[in-house]
Amino acid sequence: MAVDLFASVTECGCAAKVPAQELAGLLRGVELPTSPAVLVGPDTLDDAGVLQLSAEQCLVQTVDFFPPVARDPEDYGRIAAANSLSDIYAMGGQPLSALAVVCFPSQLVREGVLGAVTRGAAEKLREAGCVLLGGHSVLDPQAKFGLAVTGLVHPARMFTNSHARPGDVLLLTKPLGTGATIMAIRAGLASAEQERVANGTMATLNATAAALARQCGVSAATDVTGFGLLGHALQLARASEVALELGFAGVPVLEGALGFAELGLLSAAAYSNRAYVGDAVRFADDLPRAAQDLLFDPQTSGGLLICCPAERAAELVAWARTELTTPFGVVGRVVAATGGPAITVRSRACTVSAEGVAGP
Repeated sequence: MAVDLFASVTECGCAAKVPAQELAGLLRGVELPTSPAVLVGPDTLDDAGVLQLSAEQCLVQTVDFFPPVARDPEDYGRIAAANSLSDIYAMGGQPLSALAVVCFPSQLVREGVLGAVTRGAAEKLREAGCVLLGGHSVLDPQAKFGLAVTGLVHPARMFTNSHARPGDVLLLTKPLGTGATIMAIRAGLASAEQERVANGTMATLNATAAALARQCGVSAATDVTGFGLLGHALQLARASEVALELGFAGVPVLEGALGFAELGLLSAAAYSNRAYVGDAVRFADDLPRAAQDLLFDPQTSGGLLICCPAERAAELVAWARTELTTPFGVVGRVVAATGGPAITVRSRACTVSAEGVAGP
């Protein structure tokens, strides 16, 4: 379809999120309705809410939508659906049903662009075994699309961002750099292959990553989206009352993304993410500025950041090599909080052996 969806937007994908620093104070002073059945609410800034229905079943709910993140409407729909479903997988859940959230210009509705976006989303929902029950649409000068997704999880097999423990190994299941690559695509500086790979990465479901985490007895995870790796890692560290050590050399990165960051192809969200993390992160002196910037780069439909028990880490890595279709990496480890920076980033990578993790 001869439509370039980038032409009508200022920020793309998850880079359009309300900055984390502003979002953190949004609910202060607001008395929210609650219930003893709420196992995960807004207080820990987790990926989805969890409501216990019975001793063996919990409801997992999320909603996520954003402006176009790809030129092609069907690619946009695939990525938007994968991103929305990711919040359910990040909680260890299985998605069941979805409702579409649509804000679209009337001209693009008439031209069939919204229909193409919906076809792309439906493809990913079928892959996930999730049914589309309906949705709601309004006319809007700037296109936005996404899903409200409902899933189920057993309370004993739920992932949260508040159960990381010292000794856990951190594994990231998709490469960073989607934000910088999207900026490069819009500037005409990315190749067709870089665009294809970025779109394919964003459209990949986190279902397999979540299944591997469950097999290894993982109880803590989060997905990496608009607040960047360091923003979401900080939320995990604070919710779990731990600290994290990261090694940049182990972080998977999209081909060309580091060069794009060196050129300054960064969205406004990358800078607001840096401001949000602030002094909570300490970088090694030998880590280049562009590498730091990629750790703040807003990701759209990013990977899972999995906190794996050290004794199962080698097993998880071996399975990931066989099962994952996206580049992944051991990016760090969880350590006890000491009152210093919540996150330390060094240049060298962590290594995993049968005995556990070494470094960074």
